[in-house]
Amino acid sequence: MKGELKTEPARSSLFNKFLDIIEIAGNKLPDPVIFFTLLCVIILILSWVAESAGLEAVNPGTNETIKAISLLNKDGLIRMLTKMVSNFSSFPPLGLVLVTMVGVGIADKGGLINALMRSAVAGTPASLLVPIIAFIAVISNGAGDCGPIVLPPLAAVIFLSLKRHPLAGMVLAYGACLGGFSANVLVTMTDALAAGFTQQAAQLIDPNYVTNPANNWFFLIAATAIFIPVSTYVNSKIVEPRLGTYTGESVSNEPITETERKGLRAAGIATLVYVAILALLTLPPNAVLRHPETGGLAVSPFIDSIIPITMLLFLIPGLAYGYASGSIKSSRDISAMISKSMAELGSFLALAFVASQFLAYFTWSNLGPIIAIKGAEFLQNVGLTGVGMLVGFILISTIINIFIPSASAKWGILSSIFVPMLMILGYNPAFTQLAYRIGDSITNPITPLMPYFAILLGYAQQYDKNIGMGTLISLLIPYSMIMGVFWIILFIIWFLLGLPVGPGAPIFL
Repeated sequence: MKGELKTEPARSSLFNKFLDIIEIAGNKLPDPVIFFTLLCVIILILSWVAESAGLEAVNPGTNETIKAISLLNKDGLIRMLTKMVSNFSSFPPLGLVLVTMVGVGIADKGGLINALMRSAVAGTPASLLVPIIAFIAVISNGAGDCGPIVLPPLAAVIFLSLKRHPLAGMVLAYGACLGGFSANVLVTMTDALAAGFTQQAAQLIDPNYVTNPANNWFFLIAATAIFIPVSTYVNSKIVEPRLGTYTGESVSNEPITETERKGLRAAGIATLVYVAILALLTLPPNAVLRHPETGGLAVSPFIDSIIPITMLLFLIPGLAYGYASGSIKSSRDISAMISKSMAELGSFLALAFVASQFLAYFTWSNLGPIIAIKGAEFLQNVGLTGVGMLVGFILISTIINIFIPSASAKWGILSSIFVPMLMILGYNPAFTQLAYRIGDSITNPITPLMPYFAILLGYAQQYDKNIGMGTLISLLIPYSMIMGVFWIILFIIWFLLGLPVGPGAPIFL
């Protein structure tokens, strides 16, 4: 699929002209590998300037003074050199991508994904495919890192099979997944992590305060329902018209052959067996993959194992399909398929190396938490009240999220500031948590510091070797902006109606 995509763009609206400016400016940036290398240099200089200026902030939760640390000294040099390898090897998406690609590689190169997508496209009305992708993308945050890693390339293949632009499918899956990051119809690990920080912060005011992981559930179900048509609209009315008509190479859309049907049947049986085994390991009260003490699934070995579980979900049916259809004839074929899939990750690996160094330098400098605390102090000093203050908190969170994409890292700091402050004003900590989670979601799709962004860029370069960050960001900004507007509108409506945001979680104490 590598090459340069041929398109016939259709751009005329004022909004498209704004996106053109973003695209042109972004594409004037250096190649992503060089860009992150320059960011490393900038962070080194900023760390020295910040330490020289005595920049610091006090974490209100721990009363710890956080000082900026310069990396342009003897200790910094030693740290950069001795940690270079571990920075790369511990880069969060690296292992996730490599492990997942073992299974995806077999399913892809063996022909399962192609046959499955053609079968799905043939049996599903075209008008429903985009909403289905959007729904799966939004709720995929319940599977941890799988959503932004696995869904974009699959969505690209679906769009290709429909002779539509593959980049449109790719950014639909990524934008809906990360722009609607907190939304879901299930209670997930993300809910549990957020509630843990919220309870700890609330107990600074009320030592007896107890919350639960479902404390935002009602609101997030409503958000999920809204984001399906919103994502569909952004894709069909903004992104696809902007990309224009796709005239590049497409995947086969021929009817499924009898050999392929045989392979799909084998893959289906293998999937059912695998899912049955997984059910035995998760559903019974004392199942192996449940939490050993609480018996829950939101925080459990099941969630911690979601990447290998996903890998096997592709690998087992992929092998079954390959042997049944004849695309796999020996173990050498399996090895070749995995090797070929890994070889296609070359550009991602190069980018991951420099991105991992940048994220490490940014963490070591302490600039992230200082930015978060200073931003929170600014909002406190502005003097806003009521819904204006809450929307201000959301907007501050969106800005901070560009620099610190980790949801738990930010909430660990901001919860100790805003939860006690808003409790004194009469707001339930669950409602404050909800405001933060909205802000944490809005700018997720467009921050280059999100580890998944490097993965997405690598995927996109498999279709267009010349694609730059500007083009990718210009395609994702509509999701970020429009989903952000709907997040805030829904939040204000919920506030004005006084509806509980979750079980036992009214807006006011």
